[in-house]
Amino acid sequence: MKPTDAHPLAGLIDLGRYPISALESEDGQALIDSCRAQLAEDGCVILKNFVPRDQLGRLEADTERLAPDAHYNQTETNPYNAEGDDSLPASHPMNRFDDRTNGFVAGDRIGQETIIRALYHDTSFKRFIAAVVGMDEIHEYADPLAGLVVNVLREGCQHPWHFDTNDFIVTMLTKEPEGGGLFEYAPALRSAKSENFEAVERVLDGDKTVLKSLPLGPGDLQIFFGRHALHRVTPVEGAKERHTVIFGYAREPGFIGRPERAMKIFGRMAPVHERMLQEGVTRTDSLAD
Repeated sequence: MKPTDAHPLAGLIDLGRYPISALESEDGQALIDSCRAQLAEDGCVILKNFVPRDQLGRLEADTERLAPDAHYNQTETNPYNAEGDDSLPASHPMNRFDDRTNGFVAGDRIGQETIIRALYHDTSFKRFIAAVVGMDEIHEYADPLAGLVVNVLREGCQHPWHFDTNDFIVTMLTKEPEGGGLFEYAPALRSAKSENFEAVERVLDGDKTVLKSLPLGPGDLQIFFGRHALHRVTPVEGAKERHTVIFGYAREPGFIGRPERAMKIFGRMAPVHERMLQEGVTRTDSLAD
């Protein structure tokens, strides 16, 4: 029996191609180095068929079963998820708003029997993600709703152009739509020293010269640095929904999102959010979102 055969994720992910259970090995180090090189180049890495083909039916069925529990919310947002600025011209990115309509299935709806739940909790997976993004360790959210989430985009739904406020995001497509739902991004369009509003405005005006588009298939794992990369998911076309799993991890243990954000995204709060309101705690870290 091979060492990988005894791993909890054996058969659920391709441990031969992606040896996350043996990161200290030569193959494990090569995988980390390859992922880091791709992230350094343009802030995104895609691991094709991270979940092998013979498990894709189960993977899709898991999120298909959960999708009816999605809470939908619709907002008009600019790329910074912020208020507009009347002192700036209408063409400025701060004043460019677009429709964002999304459905989200909260983590407390996702059972232990699912592949995605097994993956989220797995120690080897967390060590792998931490190594790729350059952290000593990462931690699962203490937020029962936001830690592991399924994003559901039905026909017409989209993620308009935006920057992320978190350091990194880990996602996996589990069901692709009939059309649309394409992930597009402009790597390193801004930096910690410059918002580069002119370049952002050009993209919003339709300039595609700096854009990259990555074809994503069910079972592909994506690790993305979206804080400096402008990105979007184009509107979904057709009756078939687009399902994506979001694996939420934080630098420090104990992260819980704002109660008002839970209400907006999931349409409800968990007991921990209600306690935060009672105790006057607004959030568990200092991030802007």
